[in-house]
Amino acid sequence: MFELYLDTTNTVQLERFNKALPLKGITTNPTIIAKSGLGLKENLSHCVKILGPTARFHVQTISNTYEDIIKEAEQLNTLPYDIVVKIPATEIGLTAINHLKTTPIKVLATAIYSVQQGFLAALAGADYLAPYVNRIDAMGTNGIAVVADIQQLIDQHQLNSILLPASFKNTQQVMEILKLGVGAITLAPEVAEQLFTHPAVQPAVNQFENDWKTVFGNKLSYES
Repeated sequence: MFELYLDTTNTVQLERFNKALPLKGITTNPTIIAKSGLGLKENLSHCVKILGPTARFHVQTISNTYEDIIKEAEQLNTLPYDIVVKIPATEIGLTAINHLKTTPIKVLATAIYSVQQGFLAALAGADYLAPYVNRIDAMGTNGIAVVADIQQLIDQHQLNSILLPASFKNTQQVMEILKLGVGAITLAPEVAEQLFTHPAVQPAVNQFENDWKTVFGNKLSYES
């Protein structure tokens, strides 16, 4: 089943979008946590109250050596939440992912900028892959094409990794990515908001309301 995540720990935004969207959970990174001003445990405690006990949290490691990444992942796995450990898809990161796949710990390979990075992370056994769509575009490469190629390689080689693209600038990028058949995406709140917005929608709703009131006044449908 497709998984939709919000890329934030902002509880106001989570409450808003969780009411309208079937959120699987949230994705975080060190920048998001640092900007919140709260530690990871406090952030997750607030978020689970909104999203519920079945929510999934993608949490990135801070460590930068193989041994320390493993230790950090093991400690994150002891927290009382459904946690996927995010690890950058560097050589050291892939080494850690390859080891962690001998354990029950779920892993997401993050900071993916190229097709080969994504493919190697899938081969290493990452449960999720997070290519950065708009950041790839900003570097002069086609982010959507990179995701398409990774998805094709996963399908051709029958690998089990789920693509979870991140870094979207607008809804056009989101829709083009969804057409590729990815298993998940994560959206910043401002991009999620764009999904609800179209200049023709509110005028149409207003017209319906005006036409109804012209004939029926303030009666509701079932009262007419």
